[in-house]
Amino acid sequence: MDERVGHNRANGTVSPYRYFTRNEWAALRADTPLTLTIGDLTKLQSINDPISVEEVIAIYLPLSRLLALYVAATQGLFKATQRFLGAEDGKVPYIIGVAGSVAAGKSTSARVLQALLSRWPNTPNVQLVTTDGFLLPNAVLERDGLMEKKGFPESYDQTALIRFLSDVKAGQARVEAPIYSHLTYDIVSGETVTVDRPDILIVEGVNVLQPSRLSRDANETPFVSDFFDFSVYLHADDSILERWYVDRFMRLRETAFRDPQSYFRKYADLSDDEAMEVATSIWSRINLRNLHENIFPTRARASLVLTKGDSHKIEQVALRKL
Repeated sequence: MDERVGHNRANGTVSPYRYFTRNEWAALRADTPLTLTIGDLTKLQSINDPISVEEVIAIYLPLSRLLALYVAATQGLFKATQRFLGAEDGKVPYIIGVAGSVAAGKSTSARVLQALLSRWPNTPNVQLVTTDGFLLPNAVLERDGLMEKKGFPESYDQTALIRFLSDVKAGQARVEAPIYSHLTYDIVSGETVTVDRPDILIVEGVNVLQPSRLSRDANETPFVSDFFDFSVYLHADDSILERWYVDRFMRLRETAFRDPQSYFRKYADLSDDEAMEVATSIWSRINLRNLHENIFPTRARASLVLTKGDSHKIEQVALRKL
């Protein structure tokens, strides 16, 4: 393990992280058993985001072991506080944030974590919510000229997202979150998912580590990440992310885009060259800009940074020191 407890090589500052190579991190699995099959992984992975059993063993089993220890410690602390206060509050979910660029593989990572953590005896109930459901409806984005900034912080209903997380963290039962359709590229009107006091809630989204704009009237301004007990940031170089995004776009052109209800149906019949040009343009105009302006600057706020290489494999792990 390379702790880098001296100085950061880039700017001479002390790093708040301990850095691990892939093999060093894999060794921390200890005797944690593999509870997922190849069939399970096939169902969990997103399009153009391959994940192997070896990746789960090397990266996600050690992470699930670490999180199981963190959750158990937090549960013990909560019970100790209850005894001290003489309180009988309901349980408070442990909340994990998963952040990173479009095409970084957040959805697959979040689903794999959900599956692994639900198999630990003290956390059988693990739920997953994406912040896509808190995007403003397309009609509002179009009215306000924000369609080219979909996924940017200003395109979300931050008030509703903060209220949702506050209610969940307060231990309230049956808290509802809106649902987003990647087919229609919009909020599904009238449909919600219910979060009912899980042991763990995983919240996945590009900007979940983004700080809120400070209030000018001296009111309290909570951040989404204020409600997180742990956070993961998935990182890869810009050029790699662009290629993954374009590859995914080209694959979707042959599948989901052909659905008559798809928002992107207009791209299904483009030639390969035309589709490549459109995908590259969307990436540079919207996703790359969002990454540079909003997403990447939040990486240093994460508890854990997973750095991917060209083949989608995680090559380095950085764990924030406690």
